[in-house]
Amino acid sequence: MFKPLIFYIGLRYTRAKRRTQFISFITLTSILGIALGVTALITVLSVMNGFEAELRERILGMTSHASITGNNGQLDNWRELNQKLQNYPHVQGSAPFITGQVMINADRRVSGTMLNGIQPDYEGKVSEVAAKMQAGQLSDLIAGEYSIILGAELANFLGVMMGDKITIISPQINSTPAGIVPRMRRFTIVGIFKVGMYEYDRNMALIHIDDAAKLFRMENAVSGLRIRLDDLFNAPAITRSMAEAFFGDYVVSDWTQAHSNFFRAIQTEKRVMFIILLLIVAVAAFNIVSTLVMVVTDKRGDIAILKTQGLTSGSVMGIFMVLGTIIGVVGTLLGTIGGIALALNVETIVPAIEKLFNAHFLAADVYYISYLPSKLIWLDVYAIAGMAFLLSLLATLYPAWQASKVNPAEVLRYE
Repeated sequence: MFKPLIFYIGLRYTRAKRRTQFISFITLTSILGIALGVTALITVLSVMNGFEAELRERILGMTSHASITGNNGQLDNWRELNQKLQNYPHVQGSAPFITGQVMINADRRVSGTMLNGIQPDYEGKVSEVAAKMQAGQLSDLIAGEYSIILGAELANFLGVMMGDKITIISPQINSTPAGIVPRMRRFTIVGIFKVGMYEYDRNMALIHIDDAAKLFRMENAVSGLRIRLDDLFNAPAITRSMAEAFFGDYVVSDWTQAHSNFFRAIQTEKRVMFIILLLIVAVAAFNIVSTLVMVVTDKRGDIAILKTQGLTSGSVMGIFMVLGTIIGVVGTLLGTIGGIALALNVETIVPAIEKLFNAHFLAADVYYISYLPSKLIWLDVYAIAGMAFLLSLLATLYPAWQASKVNPAEVLRYE
């Protein structure tokens, strides 16, 4: 079917004559439609991949790959367990923590906050907060001095800065002769961190684990141990082996359980967006059908003459398949090149547009991330280009088959 003559005639039909300018315009719109659809699909998926990777990095940078707590919500023998974890396979580090919800009062402003008690010497093994300090450092948290480190957005909301005093109000209560009152303690701000994720920067504060034990009346116990693994994607298998090794005495969880709904929602959204944008590519690809139908109608005389000269029906079908395939290939190539270029430069283009129009598309207090990250995955590019080409090829079959059914006797009778 596909001989040099077939390719030659198919290529020749891509060039417009004066009387077929409209057909050439439809051909051009088909190419541009496929190109725009492929570009949009590659760019959107790259941005969503970037969002997912950035969120995962920021969430796991502040939390942990896995955690161990007791069946009653706290660990009493955490030092012994922490020593066991140092030699456990795939474990890179572990650190104790105490966590609880409190109210922070500064002058007339009050905010609910998640208060985390940490061991400064161990914290760097499981989180990246030490590298995200805007002022101060984790080592400034000294047991007994009741010092505190705030998220940047929380400090901004409270209107406080380094060295200021704030009051922590615990939900636990004290019984006094005057009645029942909440536990309160004055803390001094010794540091401010900013991880770039509003949820943490606005709603998290850090204190020394010994001060947290006194505030929450934990004595020698902790809430649990946070663990960093050498392979975060293998976390479910590693945590299952931990649970079996510790004979069910502890509750072992990993990041996929703690944030499963969140990342599952991202994956679902990616699939839906892929299907929606692929439909755009499909519509553009099936514009090839109308283009080829008009070309077949216009070239009926040529087809009849070629058949009388010995060209087979299969060869006629090949001519129009070549024509449709060229349209699909050109559109797919243009779209792929445009999509790759846009995906690799979206982090530069979007800020330039924001600066030009003096606008900010993603507000930090509304969205988890206030800029558009992008992560180009070549497997996605290959899949998108392949599907676009396949849809274009399928769109050529019916018009090409109709062309092969042209009867030379009927057409030439009126020539």
